[in-house]
Amino acid sequence: MQNFFFIVLGLVILIAGGNWLLRSAVALSLRLSIPKIVIGMTVVSFATSAPELIVSIKAAVEGYPDLALGNVVGSNIANLGLVLGIILLMGSIDVKRSFYTTDWPMMMLASLLFFGFIFFDGVLVRVEGIILVVGLFLFLVYLLKYQKTAVVDEAYEDDVPLPLYKAVLFLGIGGLALWGGSELLVTGSVGLAKNYGVSERIIGITIVSIGTSIPELAASVVAIVKKEKAISLGNLVGSNIFNIMAVLGITSLITPVTVMDQGLLGNDIFWMLGMAFLILPLVFFPKGLRLGWRDGLVLLFTYGLFIYFTIR
Repeated sequence: MQNFFFIVLGLVILIAGGNWLLRSAVALSLRLSIPKIVIGMTVVSFATSAPELIVSIKAAVEGYPDLALGNVVGSNIANLGLVLGIILLMGSIDVKRSFYTTDWPMMMLASLLFFGFIFFDGVLVRVEGIILVVGLFLFLVYLLKYQKTAVVDEAYEDDVPLPLYKAVLFLGIGGLALWGGSELLVTGSVGLAKNYGVSERIIGITIVSIGTSIPELAASVVAIVKKEKAISLGNLVGSNIFNIMAVLGITSLITPVTVMDQGLLGNDIFWMLGMAFLILPLVFFPKGLRLGWRDGLVLLFTYGLFIYFTIR
């Protein structure tokens, strides 16, 4: 009963945190005259990736590497298959050229780097962590200097600049709520799963990864409802980049992360690569430079297949 309470309370806190985070992101975008997709891919992505970072470091340090890896791999699959799928059922997203020339290629590069680092020797070491973190830093510098909006921004009447202290306050409260909510959600979910004898990898790749993807879902749903589509898509793509380059990068700097369950290398990592690649053709078909409800159904169906083949 306690585990169920933790799960429900965690979800409520996460959704509230997503709303506060969005308000701060919009305010910062307006105040700094930065394209909203850049804010989505930096400020919002880092804050919504904080649960993955905290969970992965904690799991790796305490001797649960498969939970750390499964959390990130599963979250990246859930961000695109589950979260983006749900978002697209709520409304279409028009995409501009820089999405497929900068943002998507960077997500694929991060995914392929991670694959190359861990597939052949089954361990993510400190040197590889340094490469990931430095690569992320260089990408963020490029984004802030050169990136133009990759999604058509929509004018919205609530886009009223907040005082800087309020924007920072909402950012802090939102980030804290996401952290606290994720802790409750993961504690409840893991406790519930262990009662049924589920493996560490399965817990990480399904329950924990979905739980730590709730911040992305909460922030993105609020963004779509408030017609901030640029923040929604930028948040999801940016979160996948952050999950690999920041979360796994920082985690492996603290302690090497070793694969224990070979199912992660034989199954899960290929689903992550496949889901990331799938976004590109969906952007162009059936209607060019637009993601719509049909694409959402494809993503949700693909995510359903992933869950089925993972836990069967």
